[in-house]
This record gives sequence, structure tokens and C-alpha cells, in this order.
Amino acid sequence: MNIVLIGLRGSGKSTVGRGLAARMGREFVDTDDLVEKCLGASIKETVNKKGWSFFRAVEKGVVEDVCHGDHLVIAAGGGAVLDPENVRSLKKNGLVIWLKADRQVLYDRINQDPRTMANRPTLTGKGALEELGEIMAYREPFYEKAADMQLDTTELGAEGVVERILSILEEKMGGS
Repeated sequence: MNIVLIGLRGSGKSTVGRGLAARMGREFVDTDDLVEKCLGASIKETVNKKGWSFFRAVEKGVVEDVCHGDHLVIAAGGGAVLDPENVRSLKKNGLVIWLKADRQVLYDRINQDPRTMANRPTLTGKGALEELGEIMAYREPFYEKAADMQLDTTELGAEGVVERILSILEEKMGGS
């Protein structure tokens, strides 16, 4: 079974995913990284040149391919859950964990990550804090529906989140 991390930018999917994979002795896969590798361009460049629909189509193929693997820790792109087929793929052989945090915390984390600032396109064209509020409101029902469990990362650092997930897994599944 795969462990799948979903959530908005800045929620810790990639950082926590790497740490979790290392602790569990599993391979870590970031679908955004795979999309960029597949396209040979950043998500921002791809969206600017070919649009969101093109990006989402490529993302869908990547998600489907990744979900054929087993014993992976997967960080799904923030918008992957918007497509019901992606959600089915992720859940088929995966435990889906929604990493969430307060809007201000997400904003601060995004601004501290130069990769996010350079490679991720704006989602609404508005200011970052306003955009986050809109995207949170829109996507929360999608995350809620897709998630098998939720974990608020607002007050936790990456290692704290990894520890909480490991505890939850141990409690629910005997640590698989």
C-alpha cells in the first residue's frame, strides 16, 4: 500500500514525504517533479505556454502511472484531487492523508521556499494571501472527499508531522 499526501502548496507534502519515505524505507515520489521531468519544463513554464488543461492532462497520466507502484510515499500535486479519476487512482492502493494548515502558515512557508516561488504559477492571478484563501475555500471539499485522514500541520515542523503520521500508521495498520 502507498502513503499518499495531499494538500495545498506549503502544507509540507514534499518535505514530509521525503522524511516519511526515509523513515519507512520506501521510495518517495513527487508527482509535480515527475510532471516537470516528463515535460522538461517547470510547471510555471508549462502552464504559461500551454495552459492548465494541458498540465492537468499530463498530471493525470503521471498520477495513473505512479499509482501502479506499491510501498511508495507519494506527494500528489495540490490540484490533483480536482480530478475524480486521480482520486480513484490514488485511493486504489493508497492511504490518502490530507496535510492542512492555516492560511498564514501556508503563505509563510511558500514565501520561504524559493523553488515554490520560482516554479509554481499563480492559480488565480491575485496576491498570494488572497489567492490562498480562495483556493483553500474551493479545494477543501475535494481534499475532504479524497482523504482517509487529515493532519493539521500548522503547529508542527516537518519532523513532527512525520512522527504523527508514523504514530497514526502504527495505530491503524500495525506500521505497514
